[in-house]
Amino acid sequence: MTHSTNPLWTSEEAIKATGGTSFGQWQAEGVSIDSRSIEPGDLFVAITGPSNDGHQYVENGFKMGAAAAVVDKPEFSISNLENKKLLRVASTTSGLENLAKFARERTAAKIIAVTGSVGKTGSKEMLKMVLSEQGKTTATVGNLNNHWGLPLSLVRMPKETEFGVFEIGMNHSGEIIPLTKVARPHVALITTVEQAHSEHFKSIEDIADAKAEIFVGVEPSGTVVLNADNLMFKRLFEIAKKIGIMDVRTFGSESNSDCRLVNFELGANGSRVVIDLRGKQIKFQIGVPGFHWVKNALGVLCAVDAAGADAEMAAQKLIDMGGLKGRGRQHILSISGGTFIMIDESYNASPASMKAAIEVLGDADIDGVGRKIAVLGDMLELGSQAISIHESLAESLSENQIDLVFTTGQYMSALSDVLPSHMRGGHATTSQKLLPMVQSVIRPSDVVTIKGSLGSKTGLIVDELLKLECDLGRDMPLSHMAHGN
Repeated sequence: MTHSTNPLWTSEEAIKATGGTSFGQWQAEGVSIDSRSIEPGDLFVAITGPSNDGHQYVENGFKMGAAAAVVDKPEFSISNLENKKLLRVASTTSGLENLAKFARERTAAKIIAVTGSVGKTGSKEMLKMVLSEQGKTTATVGNLNNHWGLPLSLVRMPKETEFGVFEIGMNHSGEIIPLTKVARPHVALITTVEQAHSEHFKSIEDIADAKAEIFVGVEPSGTVVLNADNLMFKRLFEIAKKIGIMDVRTFGSESNSDCRLVNFELGANGSRVVIDLRGKQIKFQIGVPGFHWVKNALGVLCAVDAAGADAEMAAQKLIDMGGLKGRGRQHILSISGGTFIMIDESYNASPASMKAAIEVLGDADIDGVGRKIAVLGDMLELGSQAISIHESLAESLSENQIDLVFTTGQYMSALSDVLPSHMRGGHATTSQKLLPMVQSVIRPSDVVTIKGSLGSKTGLIVDELLKLECDLGRDMPLSHMAHGN
């Protein structure tokens, strides 16, 4: 988030936004809905959730330096909090949304909203990085993309922001509509539509329809950016037109794409890319490996152009893009006799992102006797197709010449069963039980990719291996690749 010399919120503005009652005057430099992350000067919004009530932590929030708290419990009064500053509203959830609407209304920023089955966070981070070079930019922190995270991200946007980049996620139909109506994007980017969260949808067409809900909030004369190579492109295009969006731009390999992939060269540490953006050829480099990052970059540059920013300047900045925590960040780790590389893909997993991670591992440069090792946890929310989808990964693993595969979880056991015996590293019911198997096998020059859905807890393995980190050359930029231009 871009810091401002002016306060982010004043009590007067908050009253105007929410219609609430303020006890005392105050101003806030930040906003939090998690008492554990409160910084001095923050406004703490006491959200009542399914398992926790933020009101229980208001007093602790003030001890951590909160400037004020937004509450809706009648028992909270100025007297029982020793003259602390409060904003009382009818509902803190609605209050947060009203603050978000006010924040959106008071800024002249160009707003870009990003959704898709995979690639949302990576595209959001690329947009944040390249647009920050061209103006004051606010973006979603992490993956705060749900019914609390998206409003919170907007509430954190200073009024003088020039570009706002917000990620919008969903697990079920109907979840995106209220979020896009609050964000009111000038540009809506759908990265791709794939089989993710399919447990909650009857078909991939239903997933596409749910993603297309983002169109509902697009500003008049706004732009939609779509992946022309995706099987659901035509469906998304027709929905956008039916809603009345006239400016639909495309990215991909198709000859008529607005942002067309002309050529690319994949490398172990990144890629070289040539595109044609509405008649202008642009050459650039991406500092993170994988063809999926190339495709994400096309959508990003198409969105940058649609937002009125300089796409060529943005493209040249992409060499500085590194892997994200849990989404491709590389670490060099010490082991007896040398070092090995761990690729952290532990944040989440879908069939598409799993295959992309396997491809990156397959393209990795291996020194000497090093091996390519995959440590895989269950992909969740796949419904009745879960077993067959996990089994199908065997083909991708073989095609990419992965040497050893370790698996954990109910569904990954099906993959382990169909792997050739020479590829089976080991299987365990939990990540904790799999950890010692992995640790006992790794040797110098290996490259190890760890990936699984968040619920499979492969992050536990990452955390243990990170204790070996020597921090030499991590996320080495493409400019340091051995081969020349």
